[in-house]
Amino acid sequence: MSDRDTRHKASMQKLKARVDDKVANATEQRGLILVNTGNGKGKTTAAWGTVTRALGYGYKVGVVQFIKGLWECGERNRLEDDPNLEVAIMATGFTWDTQNRAADTQACEEVWADASRMLADPEVYLVVLDEITYMLKFGYLDIDTVKQALENRPAEQTVVITGRNAHRELVAMADTVTEMQEVRHAFSNGLQARRGIDF
Repeated sequence: MSDRDTRHKASMQKLKARVDDKVANATEQRGLILVNTGNGKGKTTAAWGTVTRALGYGYKVGVVQFIKGLWECGERNRLEDDPNLEVAIMATGFTWDTQNRAADTQACEEVWADASRMLADPEVYLVVLDEITYMLKFGYLDIDTVKQALENRPAEQTVVITGRNAHRELVAMADTVTEMQEVRHAFSNGLQARRGIDF
């Protein structure tokens, strides 16, 4: 065995020992709060991936879309016939298009009622609150209302929160926070969003 092979084997043995130690220490079983935030692309896409995974195991899933509900969504189109999936949509679409605070607040409150019901249902294994961060930023929803629903949800339920500028209190209570960092975005260079790729 060459020196390089010997060093590689020793390095992999150390790595395996560290991974095995982390696996051995991960003993708690419960639902999680996952936050996908940041200015980069892929927050909602990652959430839909988790939805697909949960549905693949036969779990009940609820998705609440606060911003992009009226926009085409290939993932929703593909999965919407699954009897274990419920999707609630804030029917106003992008709030910067409506420019009507009162109407947007009412639409948000209506779809939050669906979210609250899902968050209280022990049969729902996964809830996605897609783009809810904007609802908090614009003041359509109160952070304490959202926190209370998250804190009182069933112990086995996992929640995925998506959107830019996640509220610091949501970040603080999350088990996993992923920040998508934009290095380059095609849209900024004049390229249109592409069907089947971006939506």
